Amino acid sequence: MLKRYRNLGLSILVILLGIFAIYLVSGVRPDVMLRSIVTSAFGSIYGLSETLTKAIPLMLCGLGLSLSFRSSVWNIGAEGQLLMGAVGATWIVLYVMPNAPKLVLIPIMFLVGAICGGIWALIPAILKVKFNLNEIIVSLMLNYIAIEFVNYLVYGPWKSPYEWGFPYSTKFPTSAQLPRILDTRIHYPTLILALILAIIIYIILYKSKLGYEIRVIGDNIDAARYAGLDIHRIILLVFLLSGGLAGLAGVGEVAGIHHRLRVASGISSGYGYTAVIVAWLGCLDPLLIILVSFLFGGLLVGGDAIQVSLGLPGATINFINSLILIFVLVQGFSNARIPSIRKRKSER
Repeated sequence: MLKRYRNLGLSILVILLGIFAIYLVSGVRPDVMLRSIVTSAFGSIYGLSETLTKAIPLMLCGLGLSLSFRSSVWNIGAEGQLLMGAVGATWIVLYVMPNAPKLVLIPIMFLVGAICGGIWALIPAILKVKFNLNEIIVSLMLNYIAIEFVNYLVYGPWKSPYEWGFPYSTKFPTSAQLPRILDTRIHYPTLILALILAIIIYIILYKSKLGYEIRVIGDNIDAARYAGLDIHRIILLVFLLSGGLAGLAGVGEVAGIHHRLRVASGISSGYGYTAVIVAWLGCLDPLLIILVSFLFGGLLVGGDAIQVSLGLPGATINFINSLILIFVLVQGFSNARIPSIRKRKSER
């Protein structure tokens, strides 16, 4: 556990190095940039509420990705799975059960959103199991299909006649809008659901037979195969669960924030991609992912603030996120390679 928090501390150091690199290019002083990020994200009630709001989809997507990464199958499609969850929720609200009471409609929205996200994630899983296709490429490409599908819907058949020509669906009825905490945008049903699921996934991973099988496959797939584990079943299951969790994040965004379906970039500002960093930086630990999600939620809020206050481009935070991802991947590669190199040397 101490090693995991040490990794988090080192990653914060990478953020500071990224800020210094931006200073070398832009001339904006690192202390000014850091103060702007921290103050905007954590220095006020509004900033904290926005940080927590952005942490919710990161947490759900990160939890889902931690399951697939733990079993050494690489779901890079959380962005598309989130969007398909949003599509499923919108379909239920506007075209299936528009007049249903709140206590019935909201649980069904989450259920259908999770199913849609899970089914979308099953596509690369089935192709991997049946045809040994690379799940990284397939899941990544499916993101772009989901993006264009959402855009098609809001520019085409689902475009509302009441939105002055903007690419929005019809606004959700109040029975489909998630309640928020006071005047913030924190849709607390999704937040509570995310925290409960983090605990459940932790128990599954470390206290159940399924979790043991997932970890064995992730540590050594040959040993798992020799032990007689049904690897294909586990791959399908972790993709289904991973996509379902991302789908829940999509439901939270349309029902808790926008109250309608919008163009894909309006629903998700790259949450599915950022969640890859969140999962790795959290060492694939469901409980640690809660903390990392909050940190990255603040980084996203701070990124919006420095665009306005310092005139920096929107890609600034993406640059820092990329540095963190490279650091995590290099560190993971080193942790995997160095012990094996030492072992080979000792055997000589």
